[in-house]
Amino acid sequence: MLKFIPKSVFSIFLLTSVFVKVVAQNNDPILAQQPKIDSIGNMDVELNNLKFQSLIVPSAFIGYGIASLSVKGIKQLNFSTRDEINEHRPDHIKLDNYTQFAPAALVYGLNALGMKGKHNLRDRSTIYGTSMLITSALVIPLKHMVKEERPDQSNNLSFPSGHTAIAFASAQFMFREYQDTNFWLGVSGYSFAVFTGIYRMLNDKHWVGDVVGGAGFGILSTELAYWLYPKINNFLSGKNKNSSAMVMPFYQNKIIGIGLVKNF
Repeated sequence: MLKFIPKSVFSIFLLTSVFVKVVAQNNDPILAQQPKIDSIGNMDVELNNLKFQSLIVPSAFIGYGIASLSVKGIKQLNFSTRDEINEHRPDHIKLDNYTQFAPAALVYGLNALGMKGKHNLRDRSTIYGTSMLITSALVIPLKHMVKEERPDQSNNLSFPSGHTAIAFASAQFMFREYQDTNFWLGVSGYSFAVFTGIYRMLNDKHWVGDVVGGAGFGILSTELAYWLYPKINNFLSGKNKNSSAMVMPFYQNKIIGIGLVKNF
């Protein structure tokens, strides 16, 4: 049943397995004893850990994606993978349009069912909304700057894969919310992200390098969102103790954004 999937596509599974191994090591009880972010004053401690741990894997993914644009050997993998896919073309499905948001939807669904994550509704909405904004700010301009042609030749907006970036940003969001309470539940979101990336290739919309690079940008966006959150929260809280704010992400007419209502 899996004969139509090229061998090189399984590199996505391999890369994701390596990533899960890294985050599993970071979840080690000894490392867990290190100071974590719990206030504005501890933000610098968390930033030091972020630089050397959380950014390694996304940087590697992004580096691979960029290399696939010009490095001959890596770029050839794009074409060989597409040739193998074309030999056993599966029926096109559109589930990848929805699975990109599945991990984030699970976070809200699980919280509604009583399986609480790391943050409450307001805080996680702020973090996820920030992640989506960063993802869009990175991916959309790059698409127009790089102008890589899609495999199906529909346009020149192939690199990086936006669907994959959103999928891995959502998966990283799910992991960060549940890593301390239910580690394996947290990493389960990556299965949706991998599915999304693979089917972007099977549907002839992206090259391997687009998908790997998109995964890197997605993970990076969520990591930056968690790092920025204390500053954003400080801004939203304001100096007036009676002030309040509501932040919610939105997706409408293919536009991702974040809405803010603040009462001073």
